[in-house]
Amino acid sequence: MNAWVVPGYTETRELGAGASGRVVLAVHDATGTPVAVKYLGERLRSDGAFVHGFRSEARVLGSLDSPYVVGFYEYVEAPPGAAIVMELVDGVALRALLSREGATGPEAALVVLKGSLLGLAAAHRAGVVHRDYKPENVLVAADGSSKLVDFGIATGRDSRPGVAGTPAYMAPEQWNGAPASPAADVYAATATFFECLTGRKPFAGDNFAELALQHLEAPVPDGEAPEPLRPLIRRGLAKAPHERPENAAAFVGELESVATAAYGPDWEERGRGRLAALAALLPLLFPSSGGTALGTTALATTTFARPGTP
Repeated sequence: MNAWVVPGYTETRELGAGASGRVVLAVHDATGTPVAVKYLGERLRSDGAFVHGFRSEARVLGSLDSPYVVGFYEYVEAPPGAAIVMELVDGVALRALLSREGATGPEAALVVLKGSLLGLAAAHRAGVVHRDYKPENVLVAADGSSKLVDFGIATGRDSRPGVAGTPAYMAPEQWNGAPASPAADVYAATATFFECLTGRKPFAGDNFAELALQHLEAPVPDGEAPEPLRPLIRRGLAKAPHERPENAAAFVGELESVATAAYGPDWEERGRGRLAALAALLPLLFPSSGGTALGTTALATTTFARPGTP
């Protein structure tokens, strides 16, 4: 039996699939606009918790208005299925860049951090905590700009949804099931920043328990980062939430001050150029080339531009 397709769209091909569903490239029939459609997996449609979570993701996306966050067109739910329709943007996952090239260089790393913080700031202003920021959930476009994707486990600030996230990027308080806070997103963004700077994650462990202990107790490895950027690493990876910037917007100001002092007023332009050059090394991963630009939380995801009506 053929899979359900959102009415009004013609599917072109699958961009990716995971345990909880799939993402397809499609065209809006009335306008010819290319979009990406994220479908909830067939086996999960009868699970009320998964359906509720899928609806929540759509509500979160629809509430955000930032060029640094995945865009949203519509949510469609019918007896045969459920789907989130989003705008398609050509880009490659930051994870792919790191896997292929290793460290990006300091200016490019700063550009990634700033873009992500601006996207997270939009969520924080709306009272939303992402909870799963990581390189898989950042896409780098051909011009070197980046966008934040996949709000599948996002939750309201100060809520207690339980332990969730990707272990390598989880703040100490996330391991303990503390209330969700923007400071945890700042921690995850800084962990990714560290990885962009050094080519490796800040903490490692042979198993889940060992990794948890590293995040909870190991000293912040700021000495591996370029000296001018170590204050940002120490601030963002502080063990106690109150020792970090209280939210992403607060961290942007600190970042810009440090970056300009260390690399001059043109650091952002050079960093974006570096990211564009790195992305250009992976042309087959761009959706326009027939590749896949996907994240990998529970479902492969594609990054998109700002909301609009197809």
